[in-house]
Amino acid sequence: MRQPATIKDVAQHAGCGVASVSRVLNGSGPASAALRKRVLAAADELGFEFSEIGRSLQSSTTSTIGCVVPSLANPVYADAVQGAQETFQAQGYQTLLVCTSYNAELELNAIRTLMAKQVDGFVLTVSDALSSEGLKSIQRREVPHCLLFNMPPGNEESWSVDDRSAAKSVADAFHNAGHKHVGFLALKFKTSDRARQRYEGFVEGCAICKMQKPALLEINEDSQNLTELLQGFLTENPTLTGIFVSNDFLALATIRSARKLGLKVPSDLSIVGFDGIDVGTMVEPSLATIVTDPKMMGSGAAGTVLSIINGTSKPTQPDPEQSFSFRGGGSLAPPGAERTDDEKAATSSPSNNPTQKNAEIQPERST
Repeated sequence: MRQPATIKDVAQHAGCGVASVSRVLNGSGPASAALRKRVLAAADELGFEFSEIGRSLQSSTTSTIGCVVPSLANPVYADAVQGAQETFQAQGYQTLLVCTSYNAELELNAIRTLMAKQVDGFVLTVSDALSSEGLKSIQRREVPHCLLFNMPPGNEESWSVDDRSAAKSVADAFHNAGHKHVGFLALKFKTSDRARQRYEGFVEGCAICKMQKPALLEINEDSQNLTELLQGFLTENPTLTGIFVSNDFLALATIRSARKLGLKVPSDLSIVGFDGIDVGTMVEPSLATIVTDPKMMGSGAAGTVLSIINGTSKPTQPDPEQSFSFRGGGSLAPPGAERTDDEKAATSSPSNNPTQKNAEIQPERST
């Protein structure tokens, strides 16, 4: 098998020194038009390409950025990664992507692997920014980095949504619709500090609105029994008329589970999500939710990392209160809306009326 051409081969073929070849191919110094023509022709004829490993050894950089997110199943992370990747590519950087499945151990291993590959920086969403061992490792080595969606601890750089304020606006929406007792459904807080902050803001918002403290249901990211968990949750909290779900992807799954239990959304149970993914406007009922701009945040986080690497000005972040907006939708309505008195009696919670469990199941929609 033919060995790849070396820079010495190019120099011999072009009839010049190695330093001259390096200047021409790197564009790093003066060279006559004739010399440049001979070197480029020799490199093309021999099929010479610079070794990226050799470049990185010489420059102490790899032109790669580590991107760590929990999952791409949730469109929010997919959009954010795309925004980051486009910004990095425009500056000549490639993105090395790893998904951690909301697992702190996988997160740590992913960060260690990327650091072993000597990435020049990180854009990352960690399970918990206050306790992440992977983040601490990055900090100790002083690798340029920016958090994405995590609220920053200390002086950390981060592009994120004001989760607490957004959750308060959801409490206002439920209150304005006439709800008195609602719940909060989310991934376990130990795997998502975003969910925890949204819950804390929601609790505060409900208190301000003189509503009952929201009931809480935490689930695993890979929970396959959401319908069963939802039924138990409603059985334990029979006065619930609405649920704030910590992300749209899970909110759509919750609507599907509610239908499996014979519940109508929103007349039996209102559902509000968080993120504003496009599919939420394409289902029936449309999903009431907090709208964010994940692609912009991914791009902003990437720009922040590049500014740290290059020593340039950081991109300007939007005001925290402008990082989200509430979008109304058909999944939120007053309790018992669009039902007659007879219907109210006939559609009591299936957890309390087993014979009603499957009476009103509607066709599932792809989410």
